[in-house]
Amino acid sequence: MKLLVVDDSTIMRRAIQKYSSSLPLRIIGTASNGAEALEMLVVHEPDVITLDITMPKIDGLSALKRIMEIAPRTRVLVITALSDTATGIQALRSGARGFLNKPFTEAQLVEELRHVCGIDDL
Repeated sequence: MKLLVVDDSTIMRRAIQKYSSSLPLRIIGTASNGAEALEMLVVHEPDVITLDITMPKIDGLSALKRIMEIAPRTRVLVITALSDTATGIQALRSGARGFLNKPFTEAQLVEELRHVCGIDDL
């Protein structure tokens, strides 16, 4: 499965890339905002996207809505520092398959990605 990592923080993008390396996912790119993510979606057709909410240009919730319009079968895991329940519910209602709060551990990210991707324990 192809993974696109979207976060405005270089540190978070690197952490997600590192932590997800134990899974059968191939990282096809990273984006630092929603506009870049939408461009990469069309070009690379990722199966899975990790998506931050608070980003410049196009925020994560707006990008999520467009992702679902363009490629509704894409599996999206929202990863954000916004821990309010309403944001999580809005993301799930908009098409996200999972929601993870920052900061997170490697185990938490792997568990959520497994869930979102439907990967059974190896």
